[in-house]
Amino acid sequence: MALLLRTLARQGTCLSRPQFGVFYRHAVPMGTTVKEEMNKFSAKNNKLNRPMSPHITIYQWSVPMMMSITHRGTGVGLSGGISAFALLALVLPGNYPYYLDLIHSLSIGPALLGLAKFGIAFPLSYHTLNGIRHLFWDSGKGFALPVVYRSGYVVIALSILTSIAALAYM
Repeated sequence: MALLLRTLARQGTCLSRPQFGVFYRHAVPMGTTVKEEMNKFSAKNNKLNRPMSPHITIYQWSVPMMMSITHRGTGVGLSGGISAFALLALVLPGNYPYYLDLIHSLSIGPALLGLAKFGIAFPLSYHTLNGIRHLFWDSGKGFALPVVYRSGYVVIALSILTSIAALAYM
């Protein structure tokens, strides 16, 4: 066994020798830096009068585009909110009923309280329903453009309705 290991180790060191060129034939030469490569790319594009990458202002906004941005934003907001709540629950003194009584003592009006509840319920329902929409896309269904728009409008409508229903229930 030791002889086999020594043999394999020797063969491994031999791979760097020129006679074993088949093993590193496709290696990229390391003669240039990233900055040099970027400069060559920019010079080539300038010589060919190619435009720079398009900016977001040239695109015509669409429902799927806005829904994609909103889905990412609600995901970041929800994970950040849950993380902040969990961190505060760990480090703040007192317990949950203490802080619930503190919020009740602020005498926040029903309109502001309803708005705060909607601000929690809408991102949660939107992200959940749009996630279900993405699961259908993952199965290969719903990629036709009319179906994309229709399912988007359904997600928006159901998100608003479930948020209002949650407000009525809370």
